[in-house]
Amino acid sequence: MQRVVRILDYVIYWSIVFYPFSMAIAPAFTGISTGFLFFAFFTKKIITQQKFSGISVIDLPYLVWVLVSLVSIVNSIDYQASIRGVFKLVQYALIYLILIREIKDKRHIERIVLAMILGGLLASVDSIWQIIWGKDFIRGNLPIINIGLKRATAGFPNANVLGVYLTAIAPFAFGLGLFYYKNKKRIYILIVGLLIMTGIILSFSRPAALAFYLSLLLLAIIKKKKIMVWGLIILLASFYFIAPRSIKEWAKEVNYNPIIFMCNKDRISIYKNTFNMIRHHPIIGVGLNTFSLNYFYYKLPEPDDAKTGEHMYAHNHFFQMAAEIGLLGLGVFLWLITRLFRQCAHLYKNLKDEFLCSICLCAGIGIFAFLVNGLTETSLYYSRVAGIFWYLVGFSLSQTLQNQPR
Repeated sequence: MQRVVRILDYVIYWSIVFYPFSMAIAPAFTGISTGFLFFAFFTKKIITQQKFSGISVIDLPYLVWVLVSLVSIVNSIDYQASIRGVFKLVQYALIYLILIREIKDKRHIERIVLAMILGGLLASVDSIWQIIWGKDFIRGNLPIINIGLKRATAGFPNANVLGVYLTAIAPFAFGLGLFYYKNKKRIYILIVGLLIMTGIILSFSRPAALAFYLSLLLLAIIKKKKIMVWGLIILLASFYFIAPRSIKEWAKEVNYNPIIFMCNKDRISIYKNTFNMIRHHPIIGVGLNTFSLNYFYYKLPEPDDAKTGEHMYAHNHFFQMAAEIGLLGLGVFLWLITRLFRQCAHLYKNLKDEFLCSICLCAGIGIFAFLVNGLTETSLYYSRVAGIFWYLVGFSLSQTLQNQPR
């Protein structure tokens, strides 16, 4: 029996390590990693008769969030779609809960971080290959063309999803490279960080660029690096002069309107239609996982140059959440995020181990970057990358971090 438990522990250990790397390859690999993780974890619990012990600061808001989501199904126009949404919430809960309890020690954390950075490196090298040779080497995807720009997608469904993934990973490479590692390790990891940054640039994803920039700026502010802060400010001020010509022309076409530049006119139409959906069902929304199914029924008249389809995502995960599970559900989610960041800040201030302190900071900023991406993308609702958010949540709240002496 002890041997079986050791094997199950081994499967859990390496499934956790492989999970973030698998996202750079294909959904099937992530699904396999998740399946092994869940099977081994629950089998171990059954064999050892262990209870699902221990709590985290976000367990209560997550539970309330799920309950509000269940209540929203009252308004659902497709109960099957809503039930699928419930299963997703359960899956994400299990991911963060298992990570909190099963990350073993500092060595395990080092391997997890290495896997995340290698996943980011793989996706970035693949995006460079895709731009040079016309196809990515993982899935054979072609780059997409927008406003004359060739945009990398690597093995992801589109360029923006690639950007979501890379910006959640990038803070680990730059945070550890700039503020923790020394000598050769620093050089190596910063080279990897620059390659990941190249992947972000080649995606030409505006939300990813914003998320990456703000994550670096936040790192510099927290670490009190004034030179880095001023360098980033100067970089922003000089953006117009170093941007590709097609981006300059696009900015001129929209009269340098920052909202249209970041969102496009069609996204603005989507937001108006989303607000119309929220206005009709402000408290508990139209039903979990039914936004795209409801979208057509709440469309308002749209300008000819800002037409949208019949089934859309909100391109803002906060707006989509408010539409699906109401302002009540959005409020509970913001409560969850507030408690999460407070705990990350507490751990960062009190951890004595410099490496774990740096890891806590990088994980918190990775979560921040993911949420910033969601201001113009529906990041939390993209099944390909939503798991990395809850993975980072569990990673940042790991008992290995919480149980360190203060």
